[in-house]
Amino acid sequence: MATANLQDNHAPPTISLQCIHCHAVYPANEIRYLCDCGGLLDVWHDLELLRSQVSRGLFDGRLSGAPGPRVTPTVNSGVWRYREIILPATVDTIVSRPEGNTPLYEDRQLSGWVGAENFFLKHEGENPTGSFKDRGMTVGVTQARLMGARAVVCASTGNTSASLAAYAARAGIPALIFIPAGKIAAGKLAQALAYGAHTFQINGDFDDAMRLVRQVCDQLGIYLLNSLNPFRLEGQKSIVFEILQGFQWQPPQWIVLPGGNLGNTAAFGKALYEAHQLGLVERIPRIATIQAEGASPFYQSYLTNFTERKSMKATTVASAISIGNPVSYERAIRTLKWSDGVVITVSDEEIMNAKALVDRAGIGCEPASAASVAGTRKLIEAGIIKPDETIVGILTGNLLKDPGATVDYHTGAWPQAQYANCPIKLEPTLSAVQTELEKIF
Repeated sequence: MATANLQDNHAPPTISLQCIHCHAVYPANEIRYLCDCGGLLDVWHDLELLRSQVSRGLFDGRLSGAPGPRVTPTVNSGVWRYREIILPATVDTIVSRPEGNTPLYEDRQLSGWVGAENFFLKHEGENPTGSFKDRGMTVGVTQARLMGARAVVCASTGNTSASLAAYAARAGIPALIFIPAGKIAAGKLAQALAYGAHTFQINGDFDDAMRLVRQVCDQLGIYLLNSLNPFRLEGQKSIVFEILQGFQWQPPQWIVLPGGNLGNTAAFGKALYEAHQLGLVERIPRIATIQAEGASPFYQSYLTNFTERKSMKATTVASAISIGNPVSYERAIRTLKWSDGVVITVSDEEIMNAKALVDRAGIGCEPASAASVAGTRKLIEAGIIKPDETIVGILTGNLLKDPGATVDYHTGAWPQAQYANCPIKLEPTLSAVQTELEKIF
């Protein structure tokens, strides 16, 4: 891909770009998404130097700050609390809403359904635009601002576009979004349009949109903010740091998450590796990546022990993970090695039934998120996860991201909807209401 230099030398001395294949090193102040060998790049931190700068106490001391009339990113953001191991940046350059600080939910009925004694849900749908993408976008757009980017761009099936549009608007940078026509949930498209992004609907799927965006970046000099951009993944690492801190730096046995473009799988592994190297934790939890059956190229490759990279035309109700050729494939393989991780698939029916139970618990999530819950149940049934192990499932987006799928499930479009809550039709009379209430109470 084309490269360029920053307009000014803002690159912190503690970071560089490093190829995950040949380990070639490039300056962090160079616009570059791939190594000359074609390998993916990491933002690589000087961990030796950071060992003397970061500690559990440092991050614990930032959990709260003095109240005030203005948002202070380094105090209020659950991403920038960990800035030394994400992106060293000054307050006046950070683009933040703020994001992060998402809750861990526990529900006894849901835990019973999956078969676990200690099952928690980290709800990334409670970020500003309703998904985990805000964590990566605050870092990616901050980096774009540091580089003086004239515009930012992404391909998206929804959540990335919503987040990019919002953060670019906060930064005052034009945003270009390429989406597959007819394959984006209305709730996500509405956000992109409302935040003022220039939105292009193309005839094709996500992978077609991504190929076009790569050409736009190469030939037109627009800054890419898909997860190919390593700075995006740095922000997504903060999900793991928050989990570790939430458990007082005593990690759960498992972290279970949906897998689409595999950016989170990649980011989670890197976060765990760095936390372990820096002495923040003494052991690395196992990662389980859950794919939808109709969008499972990583799982198909996993079955061959990654001797062959699979791709496919993705089709699943979980639009956020409907990706047939994931960008972070190689980074995700590394995560499995670091964490002794596993990959499985779940059907759309399993996803939607799990989602119905998450929703019924008063928590709510988009379809892709529920893959974590359905996958946890399947892993426990298979004996891979033990019922007494502590598990954190990741909910990636909120309930209103894809209301159409929810309404379809509850109104008869899903013949195997085990937990459908169909609307009750009745005459506008009190007696009709009383008759129905007698069935309920």
